[in-house]
Amino acid sequence: MRYAYYPGCSLQASAKEYDLSLKAVCNRLDIELVELKDWNCCGATPAYTVDPLLAMGLSARNLALAEAEDLSVIVAPCPACYKNLRKAGKALEEDPELREKVNDMLTEHKLDSIPKVKLPLEVIASDFDWDALEVERPLAGLNVACYYGCPVARPKGGFDNREAPQAMHLLVEKLGGQPVPFAYDTKCCGGGIVFTRDEISLDLTAKLLTKAKAAGADCLSVMCPLCHLMLDAYQSQAVRRLDTRFDLPALYFTQLMGLALGLGREELGLERNMVAPFSLLERMGLKV
Repeated sequence: MRYAYYPGCSLQASAKEYDLSLKAVCNRLDIELVELKDWNCCGATPAYTVDPLLAMGLSARNLALAEAEDLSVIVAPCPACYKNLRKAGKALEEDPELREKVNDMLTEHKLDSIPKVKLPLEVIASDFDWDALEVERPLAGLNVACYYGCPVARPKGGFDNREAPQAMHLLVEKLGGQPVPFAYDTKCCGGGIVFTRDEISLDLTAKLLTKAKAAGADCLSVMCPLCHLMLDAYQSQAVRRLDTRFDLPALYFTQLMGLALGLGREELGLERNMVAPFSLLERMGLKV
């Protein structure tokens, strides 16, 4: 399987461990990720606020780069990038006049056919044969709170059930772990407003962490760089508001996959996690 890979800005900086673990897992599964050459920022939310047409052009350029490489599917790990690429692709596919305007903005490659855009979990859940998974280090006894956040619950036309997603749950079970009942699996973490309304954002994060802990989770499994930032880097600030403290590792689902597949700590970027998972992993017999 061969896919265009659009890492986006987060995976080059604050979410480097997601980039490392995703590449390592895909390499083990013989999934080829071809990083787009000279990709650009998707514009996130600010670009659409300032200039919608320019924002459309930013995503269109990335779509055109994939098309130029004859790659029909783009893997976008960041939900903001995923949303913008999908939004642009749908609009350009349905509106020939808009596509003509946007193509006039593109200098290197014009956009003809629109590549599909998928999240990494979608690729692994929908395109990969799980019978081919070779689990070397089962996650036996590990209680996992599967947290999807907004990526699965919000955009229409996604790959999973918006109200009750199951892909990550099923994957954790396949890896030998135990998903815990966690009713907050699609609730917002508040990451989008952490710099403007931090008190609201931290309250939302604290609630998620508290509910996961109450459900008996040993760790959280996440799929979004911003969610991970809140649940990992901001964890101590969030729970401090409750006059309590606990260490609940938040791992990217690709890090959990990598552990089960026998990959090492450096390959998975585990040392980059702010809430260190190593004592938990050693206790569970998953020492790396």
